[in-house]
Amino acid sequence: MRWSKTRRLAAALALLLPGLLGQPAAAQDGADLSLELIDPEFLRVCADPNNLPFSNQQGEGFENKIAELLAAKLGKQVDYTWFPQVTGFVRNTLGAHKCDVIIGYPQGDEIVQNTNPYYRTSYALVFVPGKGLDGIESLADPRLAEAKIGVVAGTPAGDHLVRHSLIDQVHSYPLLVDTRVDSAARSMVTDLQDGTIDVGILWGPMAAHYARSVEPELQMVPLLQEPDRPRLVYNITMGVRASDQEWKRALNRLIRANQKEIDAILLDYGIPLLDQRNRPIAAP
Repeated sequence: MRWSKTRRLAAALALLLPGLLGQPAAAQDGADLSLELIDPEFLRVCADPNNLPFSNQQGEGFENKIAELLAAKLGKQVDYTWFPQVTGFVRNTLGAHKCDVIIGYPQGDEIVQNTNPYYRTSYALVFVPGKGLDGIESLADPRLAEAKIGVVAGTPAGDHLVRHSLIDQVHSYPLLVDTRVDSAARSMVTDLQDGTIDVGILWGPMAAHYARSVEPELQMVPLLQEPDRPRLVYNITMGVRASDQEWKRALNRLIRANQKEIDAILLDYGIPLLDQRNRPIAAP
């Protein structure tokens, strides 16, 4: 799972970031809600400056597009606080009151207060098609017994590789990197192309982005058949300060009212969306 990192793909990073600081105060937004320290004119977003497909300073990520959608619905402009998603991201952005929302954050982590989830996705296998792995659906596939497998260190996929006695074949990539200068996902895809590894495991949004970024395109297969501990499927929410109860409710209303438009953005980026029964969600 903003979950990255590279980003620890939402999920792993969330477990490692330090706690939030929050204190309530009264404010008003355009909807006449009492919102604690929420800017009335700008949607202040905490974001990574160079972490596609999530966000970048050029506004090319899907979280940038979702922020623009929400800001338009609120009658506000988007204003970013940029900070690489490494240790200290939450403390130095949301926790320091420099911004008011993290657009993507895994559900259930106590470092932030979560909104309702607005998408659900999973880790995925990525590999070069036509090299003997076509049709693979799970880590139990016997073809992986001889494969060189790339995985980001410390992510839940590692536990499943141990369960399947595949850990000796693992080529590891760093979990927490400064995304301004490095990317574990990019390194993994390069290694796939040159044959250093046969298959990689990436957080779904990153798998989709990097699978489509090379020629020929990589095959991407969401991992939906593994045991649920540790989880490989996550609900993704928006993160706000623990004190900002009204702001959370306002965002929940925005998500509910604009879910179809949010889905359209995510699907346009190739994100492997799942419903709550882990069935794929396709474009209309």
